[in-house]
Amino acid sequence: MDRRTFLAGFASLVAAPAAARMKMHGMRQPPNGLVLPEGQPLRELPRLENQTADPGNFRASLSAGPATVRFAEGVDTPVLAYNRMSPGPLIEVSEGDRVEIAFANDIPGEESTIHWHGMPVPADQDGNPMDPVPSGGGRTYAFDLPEGSAAPYWYHPHPHGKTAEQVYRGLAGVFLVKPKVDPVPAEYGDTVLMFTDLRLAPDGTMPASTMIDQMNGRVGDHVLVNGQKNPSLALNLGDKRRVRFYNATNARYLRLTFENANMVIIGTDGGLLEKPVPADDILLTPAERVELIVTFDKAGQARLKTLDYDRGWMGPGRPNDAGLVLLTANVAKSPATPQPPLPATLRTITPLGTAAVTRRFVFTEKLKMGSGAMSTGSHNMHVGSDSMAMNSGPMSIEFLINGAAFDMNRVDVVTKLGDVELWEVVNQSDMDHPFHVHGTQFQVVEHELRGKVTRPTYVSWKDTVNVVQGETARLLLRQGQPGRRMYHCHILEHEDLGMMGIVDVQA
Repeated sequence: MDRRTFLAGFASLVAAPAAARMKMHGMRQPPNGLVLPEGQPLRELPRLENQTADPGNFRASLSAGPATVRFAEGVDTPVLAYNRMSPGPLIEVSEGDRVEIAFANDIPGEESTIHWHGMPVPADQDGNPMDPVPSGGGRTYAFDLPEGSAAPYWYHPHPHGKTAEQVYRGLAGVFLVKPKVDPVPAEYGDTVLMFTDLRLAPDGTMPASTMIDQMNGRVGDHVLVNGQKNPSLALNLGDKRRVRFYNATNARYLRLTFENANMVIIGTDGGLLEKPVPADDILLTPAERVELIVTFDKAGQARLKTLDYDRGWMGPGRPNDAGLVLLTANVAKSPATPQPPLPATLRTITPLGTAAVTRRFVFTEKLKMGSGAMSTGSHNMHVGSDSMAMNSGPMSIEFLINGAAFDMNRVDVVTKLGDVELWEVVNQSDMDHPFHVHGTQFQVVEHELRGKVTRPTYVSWKDTVNVVQGETARLLLRQGQPGRRMYHCHILEHEDLGMMGIVDVQA
């Protein structure tokens, strides 16, 4: 799509007052009079209760349905929540465990699923959009976690056309699989930081998404950590803390740095690295996770802040994300209790080796002028709260892979169980896209941009990788269980608007 043509068409659609309102979405504090409390002690995410005492088994219940949360002072916000909590309860199990979770869909009038993001579970247990749970219905998800599967996973709904809305309204939670033997010293603790973002209307409700949200992905006015704005953490001088970052936002890119502290990366989506890797800042795209050891070696405040990152933006209202303070660690002058050193080697990662097949996936967007209605599930794409809906306007947009929008009845790729494949993901669109594959982890081989090839600085297992606009990312992967799986952009509005496909893994 020609960018100038798109912007000219967009300008003819968006009236000046609506554009002004959309620009407000990029402000640090929206002018709606609502105040979110800051500086409260960081809360731990409540654990989901294991209903059995049988060793090696985890049995529990999760429901998804309406609830209310008080984000802003004096105002309640209607949300969707797991077990009436948003974020949902943290699920903690060990590799090798048998997991059984009874799910009840209590969302009025909407199908839903639970997708176990990044986890090596059978296809019929993965919460794919082809397997929805009706409103008022339920099912039990059951799977065994193999040895070696320890990693920071998460869970969220995946019904086609409603994924983005159900997630931004509150449905997401952490699923942490612990190793049988952990090389990281227990004295470092285990601090989970789950990032979500929030947009509130003056009455405390969450406004419907605008057309700008659908094109770029919904970005809220506030970034929350474990459901709080800029919470605080009390530490002693020299403390080493194991910290896990989860980006559970719909579309927000988080380039993060810790002022007055030292960061060392020890793990990614698929678990621990081979060796610790020092880092000054970290880019965490939607759905990505990273595991760190943070050393607080200066007394005073150590703030977790955002840095600028341009991931591409269509239309007005690009958010100003630089300089946001997400968490403040207050480091006392009192020295910390001595802690053991971090091991120089954490584990071994075996390269996947030579690919039997090479596949190519090309990302594009498609603007239709004068096309009338456009279906986006049950969504309308609103330019503003009092503006016309896009499906009655003069233009529409789709996000495509290999020129096609998602069709639940079409298999896009047939692959063989156990084969190593090289996937080339080519981004010919006007913005970055985080690419996610269900059912397995992959190894990133290289990125190529304008003829320059770069390789990752360390080997890791991933299930989500950013593909910069104009770039080709090359990945090695192998599916270990048969069945139909999804691959898609994890900007959830783009997924809902067609940037998704189905791979059929055959034995």
